[in-house]
Amino acid sequence: MLKTCLAVLLLAVSAADPAHSEDQALAKLFAEQGLEGCVVISSVRTGRTFVHNDARANRRLPAASTFKILNTLIALQERAIAGKDDTLHWDGQIRDVPDWNRDQTLASAFKVSCVWCYQDLARRVGADAYRRYLRQTEYGELRESFGLTEFWLDGSLRISAAEQVEFLRKLVRRSLPFDGFAYDTLREIMLAEQTPDYALWAKTGWAARVDPQVGWYVGYVESRGEVWLFALNIDLRGKDDLALRPKLARAALAAKGIID
Repeated sequence: MLKTCLAVLLLAVSAADPAHSEDQALAKLFAEQGLEGCVVISSVRTGRTFVHNDARANRRLPAASTFKILNTLIALQERAIAGKDDTLHWDGQIRDVPDWNRDQTLASAFKVSCVWCYQDLARRVGADAYRRYLRQTEYGELRESFGLTEFWLDGSLRISAAEQVEFLRKLVRRSLPFDGFAYDTLREIMLAEQTPDYALWAKTGWAARVDPQVGWYVGYVESRGEVWLFALNIDLRGKDDLALRPKLARAALAAKGIID
């Protein structure tokens, strides 16, 4: 009798644990595109979670430019930059992305994912401050030793999709070690889409120094009185797949009835 009760209890726990349930609707979206990847979607209010590819969702991959979410908070908190309209002066060096070849503000640097801008901010912040904030926020894993202006680009900083979602949960709840000004500024510059029905805050990432390359899209959505967190990553077959990051994330949110 005791064995039977224990077996029933274990089955109930397993059924209630979304991390062990493959979501078929989400899996279909990836299969239709022929993509290897994962997505995690989770409600802030209820904790209800949908997952495609649980094993990958718990695998740490290079954070790439998704780190700009936390990096922006750090830069603001450390007063490495005054605010969203403060100027970052271009050094005149021509880079591959045309949008980078001009003076930037923090807002524009976030929008165009300007690498040199955040490298400039990193020099102002310093390695010790990064170590402290990464430890306090429990953001992935930073491998020592690391290059101050390269660690989020070269694979020294890695994070899983599941960890991205838990970081975003703390961000939305404002339980991270940052002041209101930092949170408010990030929220303003991170807004990616707003409709009468929902608002979406997000950041792309492109880990180009690994094989296969990895594309990220992470963020959160306010819709129908709820806040939903999401983190998606895919193996990139080429530059054409970059556009699939937000496209696939939006399709996943729509498949779960979060956005239209």
